Amino acid sequence: MAQSTAAEKAPIRVGVIGVGVMGYNHARVLCDLPGAELVGIADPDEAQRAKVAAMLGCNAVASIGDLIELGVDALVVAAPTHLHHDVALAAINAGKHVLVEKPIAPTVAEAEAIVAAAKAKGLALMVGHVERFNPAVEAVKNAIRGEEILSIGITRVGPFPPRMSNVGVVIDLAVHDIDLICHFTGSHIVDVQPQVKAAVADREDIALLQFRTANGVLAHINTNWLTPFKARTVHVATRNKYVIGDLLTRQVTECFDYKPDGSYSMRHLPVAYAEPLRVELTRFLEAVRGDRDPAVSGEDGVAAIATAMRCLEHFPAPKSAPETPLRVVAAG
Repeated sequence: MAQSTAAEKAPIRVGVIGVGVMGYNHARVLCDLPGAELVGIADPDEAQRAKVAAMLGCNAVASIGDLIELGVDALVVAAPTHLHHDVALAAINAGKHVLVEKPIAPTVAEAEAIVAAAKAKGLALMVGHVERFNPAVEAVKNAIRGEEILSIGITRVGPFPPRMSNVGVVIDLAVHDIDLICHFTGSHIVDVQPQVKAAVADREDIALLQFRTANGVLAHINTNWLTPFKARTVHVATRNKYVIGDLLTRQVTECFDYKPDGSYSMRHLPVAYAEPLRVELTRFLEAVRGDRDPAVSGEDGVAAIATAMRCLEHFPAPKSAPETPLRVVAAG
């Protein structure tokens, strides 16, 4: 008898904790993702959880304990970042596999505690660095595979997001690209030279960050909340080519075959169509089943937040966000 496919196996019962913008999107994708069953959502905001439940036709409860009692196998933690540690540990201590939205936690110590707890329980832990699953990122990664990478430049700018309350551009935006630098180079960041400023806010809204990886690649990130339009671009220089990726339009261009007279060849590379969040959640389900390792490991998440915190070492901490009354009480 032929082996059954993942979609033919019993679906993995998943719950989503926190249904703001990102949490809602996780729940939306899980509603029709093969191999998954959205058991329910949890959010302390009664009006918000009722609205999302009505839109998606799913159960809605107030706490993680209530959600666990519905019989979940895995949980997506999309609560505010300052709650990630407590919520993730409650899920792990209840024996549930976990996908934690980026950044994994607001501090390195809390991030490491989450990783250690999941490892001790033998549970799948994945971090939601969704940009890894952007088809344009995959096309850039394929274009530079086997190349000697010399430098990487990433721009991620746009207007201030009203939803943001307790972090600046380094944690909200640059952490994506810190992870991408490690993803592209297959290395880790060893040197950090940050220039960070609060221009119009009480936390950093401009950051010019320079890095060097352990394998010698120079990289920089330009990010801010002052640009009136969104831009997300990646430039990678290798020994033999120059690759430009627009992560919004998902266009990837490769320049190559340089000539002494300054001429060169250029071509547009094929980019697959896919919703990054759908790919991310599919990979999470595969990790839960044990079919493959988590695509973005807990250690990857720790490395990203550790580098981000190094960028903020000499910058005043932002004002603390008001505590969200999310009850992190495990079932039983």
